[in-house]
Order: sequence, then structure tokens, then C-alpha cells
Amino acid sequence: MPDDLVREIRMEQILINLVSGALGGIGAGKSSPTFDLGMAGNVISGLVGGGLLGQVITLLLPSIMAAAQSGNLSVGGIVSQVVAGGAGGAILTAIVGAIKNKAAA
Repeated sequence: MPDDLVREIRMEQILINLVSGALGGIGAGKSSPTFDLGMAGNVISGLVGGGLLGQVITLLLPSIMAAAQSGNLSVGGIVSQVVAGGAGGAILTAIVGAIKNKAAA
């Protein structure tokens, strides 16, 4: 497989993780005032959390990586990336928001 194609697939995975992470961060922040970091804070923590957890999930689930490398990134692979990114963004936003509010109290 050409290196350009592998790089393109990895970029798609990272972009999916980042976008879904940002949305997960916004959702977590707006779901509870305890976790809200403001719009910019929710987006930034969601991006970081989505990017990190999305990459960890890709490493832990070799079937996703194998499908991506073969050029057959399926709907299931994309859905799992969206879920991992969204969950990562929501989790990191909740953790950072809880720590911030605990420190402010």
C-alpha cells in the first residue's frame, strides 16, 4: 500500500476523532454546569480527549487498524472512531470541569 494512502487514512481517522471529540466535549460541558468550561474550554478539552482516546482505541483494536491499512475503512470502523472520539472528548471535559469546579470551591 502506498505511504500516501496510509497517511491519508490516518488523517481521516484523526479528523474524525477530533471532530467527534469536540462535539463530545461540548455535549458534556452543556449537560451539566459542574463540567462546563465555557464554549472554548469545552471544545479544546474535547479535541484533546477525542484525539487521545481515539488513537488509544485504534491501537487497542487491531481490526480497525487492519481495515484502515487495507483501504477498506468500513462504516463500522468510522462509527467506532466517532464513538471513541466523542467519549474521549466527553470524559476529558468532565474530568477537567470537575477539577476546575472543585478547585474553585
